[in-house]
Amino acid sequence: MAGFRSLARQVRDPRGDLALRRYSLRKCLERFAPYGHRATWDHLCTRHGIEPEDRSPDPVRLVGALEELEAARGVWLDYEASFAERRRREKHDGLRRPGTFDDWHRRAWGGHGVARCADPAVHPSAPLAEVLVRLTSALESEPGTACPVCEGADIVWQPDPVSERWTGPVCAGCGILVPRPVLTPEALARSRRARHRDLASAA
Repeated sequence: MAGFRSLARQVRDPRGDLALRRYSLRKCLERFAPYGHRATWDHLCTRHGIEPEDRSPDPVRLVGALEELEAARGVWLDYEASFAERRRREKHDGLRRPGTFDDWHRRAWGGHGVARCADPAVHPSAPLAEVLVRLTSALESEPGTACPVCEGADIVWQPDPVSERWTGPVCAGCGILVPRPVLTPEALARSRRARHRDLASAA
């Protein structure tokens, strides 16, 4: 199975069939898609003027979308490397982290769905790398009470009918599933109460 770099070379290959180059970009999203496959594809198409169903898109736009994805992947891989090194030092020094902190990182390893958006049409509009810089900065800081991407405070706990992995606090502003480690216990509890209020008002 081709890796991300091999697929990226296929996207850039000027001799390649445009449909194959587009297909290779979609395959890249199986290796790295911060918002999940569908939402990341929607984001890239929107930002680079690509019709989602166009099988022969402008190659310049196609490469532009790839470059945005690569920049974001670079941010995430740098974060993973620094996180792994920091955790090695902390474990050597006997410093414990909450189990949920390490659990979240294990699930997010590789960056796929690290800022998942359940609705493919609702996602941050900023470049992916900028979003991941904000997210990783929050992961390296003390927990807060707002979304690390858009700074919105309207966060509601949302269950996922398919996978418990995607159940959690969702930002009503930018649509991401907010990583639990970046929120204080009070903020997490507030998101659950907001969920209960929504259910009660809908009843």
